[in-house]
Amino acid sequence: MRIGNRDFQTEQHGYIMGILNVTPDSFSDGGKYNNLDAALRHAREMIEQGADIIDVGGESTRPGYTLISDQEEIERTAPVIEAVKKEFDVPVSLDTYKSGVAKAGIAAGADLINDIWGLKWDGTMAEVLADADIAACLMHNRKDTEYKDYLKDVADDLQETMDLALQAGMKKEKIMLDPGIGFAKSLEQNLMLMNHLEIMGQWGVPVLLGTSRKSMIGLTLDLPSDQRVEGTVATTVCGYMKGCRFFRVHDIKENKRALDMIEAICAM
Repeated sequence: MRIGNRDFQTEQHGYIMGILNVTPDSFSDGGKYNNLDAALRHAREMIEQGADIIDVGGESTRPGYTLISDQEEIERTAPVIEAVKKEFDVPVSLDTYKSGVAKAGIAAGADLINDIWGLKWDGTMAEVLADADIAACLMHNRKDTEYKDYLKDVADDLQETMDLALQAGMKKEKIMLDPGIGFAKSLEQNLMLMNHLEIMGQWGVPVLLGTSRKSMIGLTLDLPSDQRVEGTVATTVCGYMKGCRFFRVHDIKENKRALDMIEAICAM
């Protein structure tokens, strides 16, 4: 899969997407990096530790988050995208589900749009991504949690997302999917999906796993968000073994080392 100026060989290799939240209220690191100098320092640190992509987010998506305007989200993210692209030779992702923000991010230099609503929040997002011919990560999400046959329903929801993408003219080779751990799912459902991540392989596109410091880990281990590194690493290893190849994380060094180790084992 090509993202920006880089080809990602996803048959055997896994890659780390480093989280750069430029928000005051994200659940784990809100307020830490919401000025340009701090954001650039953190981007440099993540790249030095092995991040392959930097994912810039301007609106928290934690439970109970406050929806902000397109303009505010653009003002938070576009300058950071421009600065990271100018300072570092690394693909940059923009975490947004709003087509207006996506347009501004693409103009600022974003190489990938990471849409947590899988094209279903904003009816023009698919068209914007198709017109830009840009890579996209499309996540499973829904507004209700009324599942009849849980794993089948998740797969059906993702099929709808793929249909929206392809019908709008997005290229399959520019799409990755995300199972949406932590979104519209109970603890038990998150754990079940983790144990059956192989279902994500049916579309023949790369899979991104985003579990970093999430409540699934906190509730399972009874730990606050700043003590969930080991739990996140366990999900990264599990995800790789079940076919995931991109891992969106806060703690780069630990997850990169675990990923290198499991790759070496699975290569034998």
